Amino acid sequence: MKITIYCDGACAGNPGVGGYAAILTSKKYPPKTVSGRVEETTNNRMEIMAALAALRALKYPCDVEIISDSQYLVNTMSKGWKRKVNFDLWQELDVAADIHNITWTWVKRNSLLELEECDAIAKSHTN
Repeated sequence: MKITIYCDGACAGNPGVGGYAAILTSKKYPPKTVSGRVEETTNNRMEIMAALAALRALKYPCDVEIISDSQYLVNTMSKGWKRKVNFDLWQELDVAADIHNITWTWVKRNSLLELEECDAIAKSHTN
């Protein structure tokens, strides 16, 4: 089964209070939203956390497309951008990539309704 994940992160200050959100969709199940808050973090960590939270919600190996407006996230995972920080999160994403068949897709900010929804949810956690 193919799962499409839309994800976004936000931060009030950088570093500051952060939020992340992801929407998981498939043809078989209704959409599922996962989100959270981190007290002291950065925007880049929240972008990664959004993808991780969604992947953690999967109960078995899947074909996954992760759609994000974060070039940092997408290009680090798909184009081998150098990892200078956030090693703990990148390592966890690498483990998830060994479990799931993941395609990484970058889109422009606010180009998809689902990403706008993720952005609003992530920002709501920063208040």
